[in-house]
Amino acid sequence: MDLNVLKQSVSSSPAFVIDETDVIKTLQILAELRNQCGVKILYSIKALPFSAVMDIAKPYVDGFSVSSLFEARLADEVLRQGSEQPLPGQGSIHLTTPGLRDEELDELARLCTHISFNSLSQHQRYGEVAQAQTSVGLRINPKLSFLNDERFDPCRQQSKLGVALEDLTSLKDIQGLHVHNIFSATDFAPLLKTIAKLQQHLGAGLAELEWLNIGGGYLFRQIADLQPFVELVKKLKHDYAVEVYIEPGKAVVGQAGHLIATVLDSFETDGATMAILDTSVNHNPEVFEYQRQPELYEHDPMGSHSAILAGCTCLAGDIFGEYRFKTPLEVGDKVVFKNMGAYSLIKANRFNGYNLPDIYLSNSLKVKKIKHYAYEDYRQHWLTA
Repeated sequence: MDLNVLKQSVSSSPAFVIDETDVIKTLQILAELRNQCGVKILYSIKALPFSAVMDIAKPYVDGFSVSSLFEARLADEVLRQGSEQPLPGQGSIHLTTPGLRDEELDELARLCTHISFNSLSQHQRYGEVAQAQTSVGLRINPKLSFLNDERFDPCRQQSKLGVALEDLTSLKDIQGLHVHNIFSATDFAPLLKTIAKLQQHLGAGLAELEWLNIGGGYLFRQIADLQPFVELVKKLKHDYAVEVYIEPGKAVVGQAGHLIATVLDSFETDGATMAILDTSVNHNPEVFEYQRQPELYEHDPMGSHSAILAGCTCLAGDIFGEYRFKTPLEVGDKVVFKNMGAYSLIKANRFNGYNLPDIYLSNSLKVKKIKHYAYEDYRQHWLTA
């Protein structure tokens, strides 16, 4: 949808807009990969567990990937849609988490078709009970790092995520393995190296498995040549007779989310123009956490007018960054941050009591508001009696 049309179609601000057409475009690519090599697709809902997105994904995926009891409950609810059983071919729910609780295990084993334990001690405590209801696996740490920022690196030193590959000496009572050691990859070199190390360590033992979950972290839309992935999955299925799963999250929704904000105030400070928006970094906390400057549709590197876009809270560091514009920003102007679909709304909060953005769903024909948070939502969150 045209940017100006989108701005005019959104009646409230701030607004988080999910582009249904963009989500489907990615899902179609993933579905075609499944047709070519037989890989099974799970949408990793931790990126954006909004039911509207999950409903869009359902016709294209084989299930969902979850990281907690609440996510598992939501995935189960969306899959069932009021029926006793999930729809055929859409019933997989895969869980892996470092934070399993004794009191949650029975329900998780009932809800999830696959559980990958995060450690050998987790498996020792819970494996026997879980395998009576679900398929049991292990998350492994291949000790292969491909990321410069250790905050994203599951294979960092003293990692909490997964069983070190060299500590995996037996596949007894293990039906599958889960591996995830990359973030926002735009080629398959890390995957090829990771699988090669698995094969080197486990050899023919891989044939003892029923499934292999090779995780997420690959931005399929941004990878020109998907053939190496197709050939790898085909070979894994042929050589070891395993089901192969992937669980993209950011790849599905990352480019599909837009955050629309309105300029509330503009003034000069220390030689710079400061534009205060009706949103804040608290609506996309990773901007502050990782000191990122999000992309802005209106930014023009050659623009003759600059402004620092700042949020509306009292946090001094509530700053999106400095951008350039063709014309000066005025109070009432709208700006649109792009590629905000993943790990934004799910982490958003109401710091200072500022409300969460309204949620809109857009396609090529229309924009529709599908969610509004009221004062009662805020009140209920903090009311103690």
